[in-house]
Amino acid sequence: MTPQEVSQLIRNRRSIYPKLYSGEPVPDEIVEEMLENANWAPTHRLTEPWRFVVHNGEGIKRLATWQSELYKEVATAKGNFEQDKYDKLANKPMMASHIIAIGMVRDPKESLPEIEEVEAVAAAVQNMYLTATAHGVGCYWGSGGVTYMEEAAEHFGFDKLLGFMYCGMPRIDWPTSRRKPIADKVKWER
Repeated sequence: MTPQEVSQLIRNRRSIYPKLYSGEPVPDEIVEEMLENANWAPTHRLTEPWRFVVHNGEGIKRLATWQSELYKEVATAKGNFEQDKYDKLANKPMMASHIIAIGMVRDPKESLPEIEEVEAVAAAVQNMYLTATAHGVGCYWGSGGVTYMEEAAEHFGFDKLLGFMYCGMPRIDWPTSRRKPIADKVKWER
């Protein structure tokens, strides 16, 4: 792969939302490759804090039921239950071919700041995104719903749940995007 091809892959990465999926299943082999490439992300002190739980088929139905019921339980106890949010948590997962719970498990020695572990997981997710892009698979990293509920992290055996990656074959042309000039975001000290 040339440097130009790498740059093009990075610049073509997009978040493609579940409502834009065709219903065609993503081959498990692609999801496995996404996970293998995630495993090669930068990791401070080789702690490899990323953890993933892959849901597909009946697993997606169980995830949808679990997360909507957890939301209902927690929100009702706090007095802020919203039926629309419950319905979204119960129905949105059904649009995806695979959903990957993204988690962080802290180095037991706490040999580095927790934020560095979270950053390593984010780098792993970027590797997943790039792999999916190379295969024409749409992905969306969502961090709403039950993501930051303590009970959700415990459910998966994570120290922190950092969201869910929805995967599906897009039914649309690959989207384009734009960025403001990098020169507006960088200061050189020479």
